[in-house]
This record gives sequence, C-alpha cells and structure tokens, in this order.
Amino acid sequence: MTRSIVCMQPLSSGQQERIRAAAPDYTLTLTDSRNADLELLAGAEIVIGWGKGIKDTLLRQDSPLRWVQTWSAGVEKLPLEALKERGILLTNASGVHAEPITAVIVGFMLMFTRNLHTAIRNQQRRRWHSDNQEGELTGKTAVIAGTGAIGSETARIAKAFRMNTIGVSRSGRPAEHFDRVFTTAELKEAVSQADFIINTLPITDETEGLFDRDIFGAAKQGAYYINIGRGATTHTDDLIAALNSGQLAGAGLDVFETEPLPEDHPLWGMEQVIMTPHCAGATDRYADRIVDIFVENIKAYRESGQPSRNLVDYSRQY
Repeated sequence: MTRSIVCMQPLSSGQQERIRAAAPDYTLTLTDSRNADLELLAGAEIVIGWGKGIKDTLLRQDSPLRWVQTWSAGVEKLPLEALKERGILLTNASGVHAEPITAVIVGFMLMFTRNLHTAIRNQQRRRWHSDNQEGELTGKTAVIAGTGAIGSETARIAKAFRMNTIGVSRSGRPAEHFDRVFTTAELKEAVSQADFIINTLPITDETEGLFDRDIFGAAKQGAYYINIGRGATTHTDDLIAALNSGQLAGAGLDVFETEPLPEDHPLWGMEQVIMTPHCAGATDRYADRIVDIFVENIKAYRESGQPSRNLVDYSRQY
C-alpha cells in the first residue's frame, strides 16, 4: 500500500523534490487548505498544514493519519484533545519565525526610542517638528516573556545594542543571551525592571489573560509593551487603561484578542500604539524553513516512527 503525505500549503517544485528525496517510499500531493480534497486527505498518513472542515475526515475511526505537521507555531486552533486521544503525533513550526519576528520586535523598540512613529505621522501632516525626546537602546532593559527561539534571538540582537536582557519562563532556568531568567510566577518582579516588556508567549490555559492590570501596574512608569505572541494572553481593556494613564508609554502590537481588529476599536486611534496585522512572522523564506523542519522530521519518522523536532506536548498545549 502506498504511503501518503498531503500538504495543504503551496510548495515550489524544489521544495517538493526535497520532501520526495527524503521520503522516496511516500507519495506527496498538494491540496488547498481553503478547499481541501477530502478524498485525498482520507488516505493520508501524514498531513502538512490544517484547514477548516477536515477534522471529521482525518479523525474518523479507520483513518490512516499518524502525524500532522502544522504550518504555524501555535496549535490552539487544532482539535488537540481529539488528536491526543487518537495518538496522532503533532509537530509545529516553532523556530521558523525567530528572525522575522525579532526584526519586528527590534523595529518596534527603535521606532519608540527614536520617535520614528511620530516622525512618520508628522511627515503625513507636513509638519517639521521634534519634541527632542529621542533616546537610545543602550543601557535599556528588555524583559522577554518566553525564552524559546524567538525570545532567545531577540535577546541576542538586544545585546548588540548593549541592552540588559531578562527572560521569563516556566522553569526560570538560565538561558543563552539572558542576564537573568525569572519564573512565570515572578513576572511582576521582572516587569518592574523593564523599559520594554516583550511578550512572545503561546496561548495556553496558563498564559490566557496573563498580562493584565496587575502586571501592567507593576511595570516601570513609562515602559513599553510589545506583543507578538498571541492576543488572548493580554487583557486588552487593561492594556488600554495602562496606556491612557501613562503607566505604559506605548505599545507595539502584532496580535489581538479579536482579529481582524474591528474598525471602531480604540487602539486604532491611539498615537502611542504601533500595530501590524498579525504578520510579524511572515517572510519569503517561510516555506523553506517549514520544509527544513519536515525533511529532518520525516527522516527520523521513517527510522524510528517519531519526528525528532518540534513535537508538541499535548499536556502543555505547545
């Protein structure tokens, strides 16, 4: 019986050839995640990506599905309990976002420090003006919630600006490029030292609503908040209140509790806020990096029956 890999995202011919070379005993077929070929998916042992309307087909009792490789780092939109119950292996795209997302984080920090966001608005108004409040990153402290690939890369680049770096993680274990790492239970103490509070966390039962009034209230007066993790980790109303009071000087946001952000949402009109439409991880190298992960994993899977990289722990939801 032919073993089948079905990819629900576009791949170049070169990317397809890399997968076929790594798994010559499998067929590789592409389908569109927005209009998936259910008959094709019904015979898949391995699926790359996910889409609406495919759950019942993939998780039926006699499905040959054994492994799902997601196209994203977050897996909260997948039926995790059902996948766990069926014993389906799940790997995510963790690691593909580190470089582009770090660039966005550093971009936010530079814009706020050098007042580039106000300069752009002044240009649109043809206004020649500076408040003479420009600063620099040297000596500032970045507190980064999440010490994984994105957090670590951000800390590494922050060190190039001679910044102080503090990490926050579940374990509090020391991590490369961080001067110190606090546990999540010590988040208040960590943010009290921050000039920039950077949230790179996934959404889990533990992180939902983590950044709230208490955390923002513990922040240094005039700190900036950056969220490129997941919108639901932040109480938006509490964030807006902290911005309006001046407790926070500004926010750089790529993710939101509701997406797309409604046109009448107050964040749109706040000049101390910079927003991007959940595209911080987008890059023209995205598919190549997914294929890198998959090729490494399919080799391990063929040898041992299990992928070697980015295996999701269902109990942690990432």
